[in-house]
Amino acid sequence: MSSQRAYHHGDLRRAVLAAALDVIGTDGPAALSLRDLARRAGVSHAAPAHHFKDRAGLLTAIAAEGFDLLADALARAADLREAGVRYVRFAMDHPAHFQVMFQPGLHRPDDPALLAARTRAGDRLREAVADAVDTDEPRLAGIAAWSLAHGFATLLLTHNLTDPVGDRAPEDVFRSLTGLLFNH
Repeated sequence: MSSQRAYHHGDLRRAVLAAALDVIGTDGPAALSLRDLARRAGVSHAAPAHHFKDRAGLLTAIAAEGFDLLADALARAADLREAGVRYVRFAMDHPAHFQVMFQPGLHRPDDPALLAARTRAGDRLREAVADAVDTDEPRLAGIAAWSLAHGFATLLLTHNLTDPVGDRAPEDVFRSLTGLLFNH
């Protein structure tokens, strides 16, 4: 009864999103079910559908929120290298978002909120690239910058860099990596 009362006085949408992020972070997106999330939130199995309609709707909301958080992180970067550092830090701080954002088969890629958030994050990256790189091919420069940060973040999250990174902060390793590649 108290959990149902919390639903009426709380924010079910946020509670379901938080529970979904926990499940994804622990077991991956495949383990996600609206029925299980409703049970975790202490509400009827149909209650989450009022906010998300279905599983794809929930994952779309997670992806949109992730791109918004990423755009905010990138907007605070002073230069392209720091944009990469912030990208890596975002992935480390929000691994469940990161898992969902880049798997279009999980969500609705044509959702207006998702498109707006993805565009905002992409614009921040393109601005950082444009400020740092003088090239006739800014799109390719953007792909290169994104690939480096995204690849490094993905390798970190999948524990493929545990030994090479060791006890060093991932941000410091990323700065060193970009220095090796771009300061010569």
